[in-house]
Amino acid sequence: KTTEDHLKVPKMKKKVLRKQVRAQHTLMRHEGIECISHATQSLVIANAGLGNGMSRHQLLRIVEEYGLVETLLMPPNKPYSFVKYGTTEEAKKAFDALNGQEVTLEDFGQNIVLYINFVEKVLWQNAVPTSLPPGLMVIEKIISPEEERRMLESIDWIGDEDTQNAQKTLKHRRVKHFGYEFCYDNNNVDKDKPLPGGLPEICDLFLEKCLKEGYIKHKPDQLTVNQYEPGQGIPPHIDTHSAFEDEIISLSLGAEIVMDFKHPDGHTVAIMLPRCSLLVMAGECRYLWTHGITPRKYDVIQASELGPKVGTITADAGDLTLNRRETRTSFTFRKVKRSPCNCIYPSVCDSQKGQQGQVQPSFPHNEMEASKLEQEYVHKVYEEIAAHFSSTRHSPWPQIVEFLRSLPKGSIVADVGCGNGKYLGINEDLYMVGCDRSKNLVDICGEKNFQAFVCDALSVPIRSGSCDACISIAVIHHFSTAERRLATIHELVRLLRPGGTALIYVWAMEQEYKKQKSKYLKERNGSKDKEEEINTGRAQRSLSDQMPDSSSQDSACSDRLLNDSKDEGCDAKPVADSRLPVHTNRTSFHSQDLLVPWHLKGGTKKKGEIVDTVLFPAGSKESQELSAVFHRYYHVFCEGELEAACRSLDCVRVQKSYYDQGNWCVVLEKL
Repeated sequence: KTTEDHLKVPKMKKKVLRKQVRAQHTLMRHEGIECISHATQSLVIANAGLGNGMSRHQLLRIVEEYGLVETLLMPPNKPYSFVKYGTTEEAKKAFDALNGQEVTLEDFGQNIVLYINFVEKVLWQNAVPTSLPPGLMVIEKIISPEEERRMLESIDWIGDEDTQNAQKTLKHRRVKHFGYEFCYDNNNVDKDKPLPGGLPEICDLFLEKCLKEGYIKHKPDQLTVNQYEPGQGIPPHIDTHSAFEDEIISLSLGAEIVMDFKHPDGHTVAIMLPRCSLLVMAGECRYLWTHGITPRKYDVIQASELGPKVGTITADAGDLTLNRRETRTSFTFRKVKRSPCNCIYPSVCDSQKGQQGQVQPSFPHNEMEASKLEQEYVHKVYEEIAAHFSSTRHSPWPQIVEFLRSLPKGSIVADVGCGNGKYLGINEDLYMVGCDRSKNLVDICGEKNFQAFVCDALSVPIRSGSCDACISIAVIHHFSTAERRLATIHELVRLLRPGGTALIYVWAMEQEYKKQKSKYLKERNGSKDKEEEINTGRAQRSLSDQMPDSSSQDSACSDRLLNDSKDEGCDAKPVADSRLPVHTNRTSFHSQDLLVPWHLKGGTKKKGEIVDTVLFPAGSKESQELSAVFHRYYHVFCEGELEAACRSLDCVRVQKSYYDQGNWCVVLEKL
């Protein structure tokens, strides 16, 4: 070799080492998994994930050359995979052969370089099969291949537009309408202008079969035929309530597809629609959930031939692969509705939105409006949800516990906004008293033998200067104007003796801080799944966490149920007559002033309740019972906002200001 060739080798090794280290940092930052320097049975392979186009079949073929593969994990939408060999020697052999090796992605024709590290163990949550949205059915092989061929041939995409149908070429697909033309500018049909010819005759036998089997109650009179090229999709949407009757059915012809369904609370379900299958949407699924197809050339699907070919895509990292999309044609049948919709989902119903003024509060512009807003969307709500709310509030937050335990023995402490009293018994060496605006929550404190009484945080009936310390946890963010929030802080300070301290927690606008997501965002799927692991001690099948939302670019803003003015950051001011947006649970905030839904478990709708939606919780035991959704007002604080409010008071010194799991926190001292 020449001298130049000898110099290239160390240079390449340095590049591989640099990329290895970068992969280590990425894994630690995103998953909290630490790479190690000594050999183990388990490897992480960067650039060999579903997220960058590596299929399970190709990766398995590559890694099996070096030994028995016990486990291969390919997390959804990630650019790395995990492999566990039968022995450490086999893993080391693969490491030496593959690290820095260039391979060609079979499905893309693109060259990528593999970078490999050893890992001790990988913790991954069990993937629990997701329930279908209520009212959704998928029927496989509803038609034969011959019937599919005839239906596809009946649509003439090439010939001139004739008088029988309306043909359009949209941005994402080609479309033909029969019976009635669907107008995309207003998402409705002109019920007084039917298209000549009606539905194609070839559909008659199929629709008779659907009626006989009970998939639909009314024979459809409108058909939309969509043809999608690979990589195309449709934005998430709900079919207009007033335009069509309950059942909407759709045939998938030519190819399979994954369709994404999303509930207003942020819960998502990916559904596999096989070729020649029928999708039936009725009830909650039709009226409340959005459905759409994410534009992409590959879908993440179950890899196992024994796994389900229809239904939800379970985010099992041990059983996922890529599936190349092909040209797909859908026949979507609907029955035009001749009367207004009176469904039980008024917040998303175009027929009923005009009747929902009482559940679309505006931002308050004076003291009277603020008081009324808080009465309706804070006080009344907590009175109604007190029992359910209390059942979810049982784990004290560590830094609050630390504050209470740091106080001198015999200190008198007021918990203003004590809720169910979960902090009143933390330190038995303190004399603690609680107060809350909710009588029902105070009653729960009494059942626990805690001292608590009912009052408003703006006017606490405790003598000035009589407390050594106060705490206000998750209270001040319920006050709807800056003046009322400051007055609440001032009231806390009034209770303190000179030298006394107060700890304040408020919800933060920034739910991702210093590149770390808050617990609130991490738990967006409400998962309580047990964790399994692969490690060097024993072979064990690992499973991935919940499938991430593949339509994340359609932000939470698109799912708001009420009109709102979008704030452009923390300095944004509410505009005149702006409606408060409804937040999508477990997502980032897009407005400082908003309504946050509370889904009351086992609740019933009573006269006079502030309930704007009645829904069937997806996959729950109560799926056949009505469950109320209440909206609570919040003002989420931006970084520095709480501290600035405290510093504006002359008699206060801020001892400490910090961020704790999605909350801004201040410890202040009365001078």
